[in-house]
Order: sequence, then C-alpha cells, then structure tokens
Amino acid sequence: MGKSMKVTKPLYILYQPYKWLIFLPFFILSIVFFILLGMLILVFTDPNTTSRTTGVWWSRFSCFMTPIRVTVLGRDNIAKGQSYIIAANHSSLYDILVLYGFLGIDIKWAMKVELRRIPLFGLAGKLGGNIYIDRSDPSAAYASLLAAKERLVNGVSLMMLPEGTRSRTGELLPFKSGAFILSSELNLPVLPVSIIGTAKILPPDTLKLYPGRVTMIIHPPMHLDDFTGNIEDFKKATRDIIQKGIYQYGSASPSE
Repeated sequence: MGKSMKVTKPLYILYQPYKWLIFLPFFILSIVFFILLGMLILVFTDPNTTSRTTGVWWSRFSCFMTPIRVTVLGRDNIAKGQSYIIAANHSSLYDILVLYGFLGIDIKWAMKVELRRIPLFGLAGKLGGNIYIDRSDPSAAYASLLAAKERLVNGVSLMMLPEGTRSRTGELLPFKSGAFILSSELNLPVLPVSIIGTAKILPPDTLKLYPGRVTMIIHPPMHLDDFTGNIEDFKKATRDIIQKGIYQYGSASPSE
C-alpha cells in the first residue's frame, strides 16, 4: 500500500516533458500565488488561519500536479483540540508536502534559521507563523522553541523531524532528543507519524521526480509519563513505532 507505483524506463522518459514543461512552471507559479493569497488572508485573519488554508492548499495542489496519491491511516488517533509535538521520519522534501497537506492538524514547523533567507520560502514560513531556530547555537534554538509555547494551544501542534536531516539510505537515522525534551517541558504528548513512499517520489539530493503513491500512518500519541520520565526510553519507543510503521507498509523488512 505504501509502495510507489513502478515507473518503467519508457514511462520515466514520457514523464520528463511533463515535469519540466508543466509541473515545474505550475509549481513555481503556485508558490507565488499562494504566498500572495496568504498575505491577503493574513490582513483579515491570523497566521493560524493562513497556515490552515493557503499552506494546505498549496501542498495538496503540488501533490495533485506531481501526481501522487496519499493514503492516510490512523486519523482517529488525533484528539480534537489537543496540541502535540509531532515526530515523523524524513527521507524526501515531499515529506513536507504530505505532512502539511494531509495530516489534518494545524501545524507549525521548527525550521532552521537559514531557510528564512530563501526568497518566497522564508516569507511563506513567516506568514504561517512557523518557528525559526539557530542550530549553530543549541541554547538559543531551545529558547526559541520554548518561546513558542503560547502558540501551541487549541490543537496547534509543532512539527519536528527528530532525525535532523533526510535519510540518504532509506534507513531510519538515530533520533535527536530535542523533540522529547520539549514534549516534557511543554507537557505535550508526542504524535508519531510514519511516512512511506516519498523517497521514491523525489529521492534526496536529486531532481528525479516521479509520480506515485504515499502512505502516512498516524500512530497513537505517546507520553513521557508512560516511561517514568526517562527521555531515552521515550525517544527509543517513539523511533521503534515509527520504524514499525515503515516496515509494515513499506517494502523494507525488519533486520532483527
């Protein structure tokens, strides 16, 4: 279910004119359009509404144009009005589109401060009320996250990718502790999410875009209290359940 459709060499060759002549121009134009629309909506509303509308619409439009089909499992694990620290695996830039467009949660992203300097992208992040952190200064980065506490209420959640970077091998990387320490500090549950198939849509460090299918599994939320306050056990259990989802719906098999 989580596997991408098989792209044969003839199909890939036929897809190239579409990718360069149709998808890419529409993708660039859609960024400009939805940023301008977001600025207009922001005049009358707030960053949360802007994020829930233009951010979601842009993500879904981009997936539709690729095209990819997204299957979401486990939506009943999301409690209405509950805020979370969301932890997901990361193997492709398309993870961002899938999470933003199909998770169904009002999310803010913890983004490295360098992204703020990218034209359009930085503006879009600011319009959506996302949180920029300086990863070169861990204490400042942590302070930025804590300062965002007042935004994480009434179902507004923080998206974190605990691997810290995209996996280039398809294997789940070791998790960093930041998301789990923050969960403890803010007294928010962690919502684990497994994403399968995006690495076949857009492999890391390439422009080899393919159509296909993606499966996203939303697992039951996890609380630090369930692990008697042990951050390392909390982190390991979260990683294990995300890995289990990848094994169950992906093409990989457990090595143990």
